[in-house]
Amino acid sequence: MTTLNFVSLVLLLFITYQTPLVLSWKKEEFRNCNQTPFCKRARSRQPGFSSLVAYQVAISNGDLTAKLLPKNATDGQIKPLILSLSVYQDGVARLKIDEDPTLNPPKKRFEVTDVVLPEFESKKLYLQRLSTESTDGDGGPSSVVYLSDGYEAVVRHDPFEVYVRRKGDNSRVLSLNSHGLFDFEQLRVKDEGEEWEERFRGHTDTRPYGPQSISFDVSFYDSDFVYGISEHATSFVLRPTRGPNVEESEPYRLFNLDVFEFVHDSPFGLYGSIPFMLSHGKSGQTSGFFWLNAAEMQIDVLGEGWNAESGILLPSKQKTIDTFWMSEAGIVDAFFFVGPGPKDVVRQYVSVTGKPAMPQLFAIAYHQCRWNYRDEEDVAQVDSKFDEHDIPYDVLWLDIEHTDGKRYFTWDRVLFPNPEEMQRKLAAKGRHMVTIVDPHIKRDDSYWLHKEATQKGYYVKDATEKDYDGWCWPGSSSYLDMLNPVIRWWWSDKFSYENYVGSTASLYIWNDMNEPSVFNGPELTMPRDALHLGSVEHRELHNAYGYYFHMATSDGLVKREHGKDRPFVLSRAFFAGSQKYGAVWTGDNTANWDQLRVSVPMILTLGLTGITFSGADVGGFFGNPDTELLVRWYQLGAYYPFFRGHAHHDTKRREPWLFGERNTELIREAIHIRYTLLPYFYTLFREANATGIPVVRPLWMEFPSDEMTFKNDEAFMVGNALLVQGIYTERAKHTSVYLPGKESWYSMRTGTAVKGGITHKLGVSEEYIPAFQRAGTIIPRRDRFRRSSTQMVNDPFTLVVALNSSQAAEGELYVDDGKSFEFLQGAFIHRRFIFSEGQLTSVNIAPTAVKSQFNSNCIIERIILLGYRGASKGVMIEPANQKTEIERAPLRLEGGPSPAVVTIRKPGVRIADDWTIKIL
Repeated sequence: MTTLNFVSLVLLLFITYQTPLVLSWKKEEFRNCNQTPFCKRARSRQPGFSSLVAYQVAISNGDLTAKLLPKNATDGQIKPLILSLSVYQDGVARLKIDEDPTLNPPKKRFEVTDVVLPEFESKKLYLQRLSTESTDGDGGPSSVVYLSDGYEAVVRHDPFEVYVRRKGDNSRVLSLNSHGLFDFEQLRVKDEGEEWEERFRGHTDTRPYGPQSISFDVSFYDSDFVYGISEHATSFVLRPTRGPNVEESEPYRLFNLDVFEFVHDSPFGLYGSIPFMLSHGKSGQTSGFFWLNAAEMQIDVLGEGWNAESGILLPSKQKTIDTFWMSEAGIVDAFFFVGPGPKDVVRQYVSVTGKPAMPQLFAIAYHQCRWNYRDEEDVAQVDSKFDEHDIPYDVLWLDIEHTDGKRYFTWDRVLFPNPEEMQRKLAAKGRHMVTIVDPHIKRDDSYWLHKEATQKGYYVKDATEKDYDGWCWPGSSSYLDMLNPVIRWWWSDKFSYENYVGSTASLYIWNDMNEPSVFNGPELTMPRDALHLGSVEHRELHNAYGYYFHMATSDGLVKREHGKDRPFVLSRAFFAGSQKYGAVWTGDNTANWDQLRVSVPMILTLGLTGITFSGADVGGFFGNPDTELLVRWYQLGAYYPFFRGHAHHDTKRREPWLFGERNTELIREAIHIRYTLLPYFYTLFREANATGIPVVRPLWMEFPSDEMTFKNDEAFMVGNALLVQGIYTERAKHTSVYLPGKESWYSMRTGTAVKGGITHKLGVSEEYIPAFQRAGTIIPRRDRFRRSSTQMVNDPFTLVVALNSSQAAEGELYVDDGKSFEFLQGAFIHRRFIFSEGQLTSVNIAPTAVKSQFNSNCIIERIILLGYRGASKGVMIEPANQKTEIERAPLRLEGGPSPAVVTIRKPGVRIADDWTIKIL
């Protein structure tokens, strides 16, 4: 324990002996760029630093291949790097640069495994030829290969550069090393007397393989802004970190960390890392760049004029945003996505890393969590109070205190003596339970899980190849080597009913602390020189550790139910591809207005980078929100993809009924909005599952040419039909809402039409936050309130038809059994509703030749027509040849007084059928 001072040791012992501790964020506990040698070295380099030239450029096995050497290098003095450029369907290029394995480097550099989909390789286009030309007037050769019908990939030989351009005008889309900042520190044998060790706050990193960092510049053309690279608590637009008139800043750090009470508006790294950046501009062009690398990464966004004194002329006159990417280890494994639209780039990215998992219906409803619900009596009381106050919820969560001494897969049998019965009582109301399972395993010889992992040699090793011993909630802990697929498979078995005694089919899992968090480790994480399968150092895969843990846990729930039911696993740590395995949340936020505000750009960024199933802890994890903040957070959180209230055990209890009758009413109404919109949300989750397009998305994804949307991260779209504007200040009287597009928008509250294309100053009510339905869309709802989503499955639907200036609208409804994988065999209903020329038609858009069927007798009980201008004597329903009434009726059936709107009452048509309803 030499790395701990006395005070730290006392604190950790305090943690160990069951008394949880609040630790606030302390900047000095974490490294900045100047304290991170690879970052400091890279940032010191000037444009033109790289003298690499591409030699022996050829086509081999369908790829463009080359060797990279510094110009004028003496034979044998420097080992060449090996380059390959591959192209894939739908405009994706993959660039790999590594050391030459035939030249016997000291070790093989780590390539991230199990992130790229196996089927992605089947989309490879085998190049047959390349053409050589002189480009940019430099007289030197460049090799050009086909990328897609509208694009080509170019490797410039001298100086070395890779870029993607459009055919025809040869304008650029993306480039790498246009500014000559490429550097690749090759592995080598340590010179006598050379110092490779690094020290930080009493910790020593042995660095047995020495410096091995990689850095390069990436440029985005026709771009006004860049976005992405989750996770940071900052604006949606990535602001410049270097350059003239740029306030001194750290780079955006990607290094998964356990950060207590993270601060907002900071480039500091948080719990997850996705090295995927998108650019967008008023040209309408969107492009993306993804570096598949799980080592620590630092990324600069370079302000305009950053290279003015370099003497390096830009190779293009296009408006460009330059960025600088630095990583401690790994290889170059980079993907270029040409778009050209924002949804195209997202689709291209998930074609590589995987589409978001389709959640069960209950998982997208409301979750109630606290660290910790004390015992079974507390659970029962909370559950009954929701019913007493007519507030629906679907999931109740248990944190670490439910276990026997922080031993996961166990129960404290004094506090939770009958866990199965407790879960069955919840399940009887259609509700579920989630328990926490973290990656740290208590080092206790009487603990069956530790005993088995030790015997099998399944733990991560320290630098001396002994089982790594770190400190976390249980005290002395070890960590499973999740890089090893054998260990992941073993772990997945632990979720069986035989192993997880006391679990039932209605129990699901929460993975916390899986960065991994180590209280006595450097920066509260595992040492970088710890060893994994094949002597891979932890530094090389750190950002993917939580991803592998999430994967194995998700696989465990699938295995538990013999592949029949979809899993639900919430993870704090994440990496590229985590969307395949479940949900994430934004971590240990705080109960203040700034944290409410920053939750929106954080969730928008997660969605752009593949993880659509995300949310922030409603009310803030730390601290005690005042009632206004709590109500506003519920009103906003009702539109998060993942909707959970959660709180630290030191906070006051904050269940929705504890703040007076009026606030209970307001919170109830916010939760009811979510339940009303569950059919729409579920349809959007299916869209995300099929295409990767996020449920919650930035305004510019729907309005890509509207410059007013590019920086807007106070409002967001839910699907293509709803715009939501949060209230982020205390005692607000007014708020400004920009409604993009030429068409009108309709207030979700009143049904009133509001003009599009302008900013509106609106009065603020305590009852709701502004939300608008876009003209030309149709939203499905369920208006009857039940205890849980499970109890709503047979309820009728309402369609809200928001007509545009042409008196037309479209929308979709997706329905399946809400839990199984049968939808993959075609067992679902998918309808498109089209209103045009005075009639509403339901059209099947599901495939007809399927292996499995799903049917439903659910009907549509109301059709609301917003903005309808015609007269009517009633409606005719075909093919039933049945008439029904059209009248003015309440916009909302429940939840207090509601304005009257044009409504077709009781059409009685089934959601599964083709039909037409014509207004007479």
